[in-house]
Amino acid sequence: MSWEIGKLAELFFDPNWRWVTGGSCFLGVAAGMIGSFALLRRQALLGDAMSHAALPGVALAFLLLLRKDPLAVLAGASCSAGLAAFISIRLPCWVRVKPDTALAIVLTSFFGLGVVLLTVVAKTEAGGQSGLDSYLFGQAASLVQRDVKVMGVVALLVLLVLVAAFKEWKTWAFDRNYASTVGMPVRLMDFAFAVLLTLTVAVGLEAVGVVLMSALLITPPLTARYCTHRLDRMLLLAGALGALAGVVGALGSSLMPRLPTGPLIVLTSSGCFFLAMLLSPCRGLLVRGFRRLRMSHIYDYRLEVGEREHE
Repeated sequence: MSWEIGKLAELFFDPNWRWVTGGSCFLGVAAGMIGSFALLRRQALLGDAMSHAALPGVALAFLLLLRKDPLAVLAGASCSAGLAAFISIRLPCWVRVKPDTALAIVLTSFFGLGVVLLTVVAKTEAGGQSGLDSYLFGQAASLVQRDVKVMGVVALLVLLVLVAAFKEWKTWAFDRNYASTVGMPVRLMDFAFAVLLTLTVAVGLEAVGVVLMSALLITPPLTARYCTHRLDRMLLLAGALGALAGVVGALGSSLMPRLPTGPLIVLTSSGCFFLAMLLSPCRGLLVRGFRRLRMSHIYDYRLEVGEREHE
């Protein structure tokens, strides 16, 4: 026990651990809150497509500069993910395909292009030191103070935009046609949502990677949806659950160095979901089963009383 306490105290004073934990926490908050609206708009898979589609932008940014510049990588990932989101949304309007089919086409095409570009990067002189392979599955241990500041700014931007116009976002999420009827700038809100989602995906690639980023966008909001029926509480709870998953994942990776941080964050988030699925007072399976059992007993009792009165 004393060794564990000493290890935790040592981690607390370790700057690298603080950067990893802070970055994971900020990413969890941003992904949980913006992912809530993606879930309500039934666009949960859009985040998955954008995270995979960001890979070509990362590789192109390196090929242009022949070095791994964080701002250039962020810009390249944002442009690539934004282009994928635009094509995914507009493709069903251009040709006769369903939205889920459009997402699948964009996801596989952009991800395939990204893998090809990573192969090209590996053949360059600086390819061996690029470290771009970490964007596939994430490498949160490589986060530095500059990365954490960028994640903090994105999380703060998401929080301010969503809270400042919460009523408008609420109307837009549940009934876009009504929002347009009452004069809300729905096109501007569509664009703002796409920008916030793109930025969140772009800053999260280094921490959890393109493969696992979609889980961080979907799982905390879905867990919060199981626990409450109010949108404001859902947003706060989703952000808190995302932050909790980030902290627990970073802590577990630090205590067990051979385990990667990104997958631990996703596993923690998934564990919270399964607990909510079972124990949630609103929609938990155990609570619903108990209610059905109770109602069946009440029905049997009333049926028995009715038969006695009839006799």
